[in-house]
Parts: sequence; C-alpha cells; structure tokens
Amino acid sequence: MQNWLIKKLIKDSDNIQDLNVRAAYGKLSGKVGIFCNVVLFIGKFLAGTISGSVSITADAVNNLSDAASSIVSLVGFKLAERPADEEHPYGHARFEYLSGLTVAVMIIVIGIELFKTGLDKVLNPSPVDFSLLTITVLIISILVKLWMAVFNRSLGKKINSSTLEATAADSRNDVISTGAVLAAAVISEYFDIQLDGYMGIAVAVFVLISGIGLVRETLDPLLGKAPDPALVDYIRKKILSYDGVLGTHDLMVHDYGPGRQFASVHVEMAAEEDVLKSHDVIDDIERDFLNQDKINLIVHYDPIVTEGNGIDDLRGWLMEQVKSIDRRLSIHDLRVVKGNTKTKLVFDCVKPAFFHLSETELKNQICELVSKKYPLYYCVITIDTSYAAMPHSQD
Repeated sequence: MQNWLIKKLIKDSDNIQDLNVRAAYGKLSGKVGIFCNVVLFIGKFLAGTISGSVSITADAVNNLSDAASSIVSLVGFKLAERPADEEHPYGHARFEYLSGLTVAVMIIVIGIELFKTGLDKVLNPSPVDFSLLTITVLIISILVKLWMAVFNRSLGKKINSSTLEATAADSRNDVISTGAVLAAAVISEYFDIQLDGYMGIAVAVFVLISGIGLVRETLDPLLGKAPDPALVDYIRKKILSYDGVLGTHDLMVHDYGPGRQFASVHVEMAAEEDVLKSHDVIDDIERDFLNQDKINLIVHYDPIVTEGNGIDDLRGWLMEQVKSIDRRLSIHDLRVVKGNTKTKLVFDCVKPAFFHLSETELKNQICELVSKKYPLYYCVITIDTSYAAMPHSQD
C-alpha cells in the first residue's frame, strides 16, 4: 500500500535530495493523515455518543486534532518548498521545523484536555454501554493508526524529516491510547469496575510526556543544534582526502532546513606550495560538497610554513603539551615570530564548550608549559570554541 501510494503520487520518488520531491512526501503524509483521522473521528464520536464513554469520545477528539495536525504539516511542507527570495536568501525550508513544533504543541494541548476530561469522569462516574459497535470501531482504529505510524515513520526516515517522525510518534501514541480505552471497556464490562476515567487520565499523561519530548526534538534545529558527529567526521575525512591538505579546523554548520545546509571551514595547506594550485584544490572542495552532498561550503585557506626552522617539530611538541592538559584541546595557525631578545609563538587553541578552565587559566597553563622548555619564548594565544567537535590533526 505504502509503495503503491509513493509510486502513484510522487514523481521521481527516489530523488529525495530534490526539495520538490521532499515536499511531495510531506504532502502525501498530510493528505493520508487528514483522510484517515476524519474517518476515525466520525466513527469514534458516534460510538462514544451511543455508549456514553468519555474516553472513547476523548479519543475521537484526539483524532480530530490529529487531522488538524496533518493540515499543519501539509501547509508546512507547502511553505517549505518555496524558493529563496530577497528577504529570505537561505530559502524557507525551516517552515518544516516550525510545522513539526506546532504539531508537538498541539499534542500537549490535547493531552491537557484529555486529562481534564478523564479527571471529571473519575469525580463523576457514569456507566458505559459496552457493545459490539464500540469494540469494532476501536479495533479498526488501532489497526489504521498502527499502519499510519509505520507509514509516517518510513517516510520520515526516507527523507530525514523530524515533522514526519513527530507525526509517526503521534500515531503510535494513538495506538496505545485507543488500546487502553479498549482494555478499560472490556474490564469495566466483565468485572463491574469503572475504569473509563482513570484510563483517560493515564492516556493523557502518556500523550503529555510524548508531546514534551517532541517539542524538545523539534526545537533543537531551530535553536542551532550541534551538527551530527557522523556528518562532522564525514566532512573532515573528505577534506583531508584532497591532495595538499594538511589539516582542517573551525568547522561551522548552519541548518536552514532539510536540504539547506551551509558551512564554513579552515583548511591548512603548505605555504611553500603554489598559491594558484592551492586555490584550485579549495575550489574543487567547495564544488564537490555542493554537487555531491548539497552542502554550501566556504573554505578559508590557511597557509602553513612546513619547511625550515624546525616548525613541524615545534608544532608536534606544542600539540602534545596542550593535549596533556586535556585530550579534547587542539591548536592551529601556529606562527613563529623571532625578535631580538625573545621569540613569539602565535597560535589558536580550540576548547570544547563548557570547558572546566577559564580562557585565562587555560592560557596561563599553556604558557607555563612552553616557558619550561623554551624560556625565551612567549605565547600569544587566541582561544576558540569548537562548534562541531572536529579534531584538528589528520590522526
């Protein structure tokens, strides 16, 4: 069923790097969600009204809100595919994140309303009419929602969409909540125990916890979440694979929505090499990342002196000293400036976020290590914060 819908309704469905194809997946999910949830709402609302069950009626309202969530997702994907313009030069792909956040907030609102309804039923219990219609509607609902959870999760993984992942989680929650309602109806009928209200509260708490988790997940990319370590490692290894590249550092990745990643990085190359040749390599790196990985990468060229004055040995020794303070530290852009009486070491030191030493304390420790071996050297250090946890060296 899923593959048939994809092949039938999405042209060039395998080309998920294309923003229009990606939007088509999102719109397919939205249309399926609207249709299924409206049908389930009608069936459950009728069953809940006939049986007098507050938990079934609440579950019906949940499906109606899911239909609204599907509309939000549909609109979000539609807005996200709009091309860049003068006011938004990076495009509109973050609308997808906003729609995912909206769906998560709606789930929390639903959870609060379900909790209030369940609490009222606990305080004011009333009998529930158990019937074949009720059981049939709930079982059909569980099967449909189970299929929707699998459907949306599969689409979400295929196009790496947090919005569709949130929609799949919501469908999974509905399977659990409807199953709980069904169990409560059966137990109440055969054991004469009024569980309708209590089960409504339990479902509400589960929905609230899930909604809060989804809000955190959808907020991360909007707030500037650190890039995936696997992506950082991939970028580093790919850059180091080019001829003439000695090292790379200061990687920064900006996420403007799925398929809209911009990045900048420093690349170290031998200062003795022909500048035009090094520039050609940098052009190749930028072009390859754009064409092959859809990442708009800007490369800053760092010329590194590799011949004479024992600078390689000094760089290696200094790196070891810095790492003796903490293995996560690294250095780059080392320059040696000789004076009449003293030699100046100018370099940057990269520290991780939330490092246990202040910048001043870190500088003092490095300077002390250098002065022990080289009394006539003094350091001019710039402290950088790592935004992507990229190792400095090729090792």
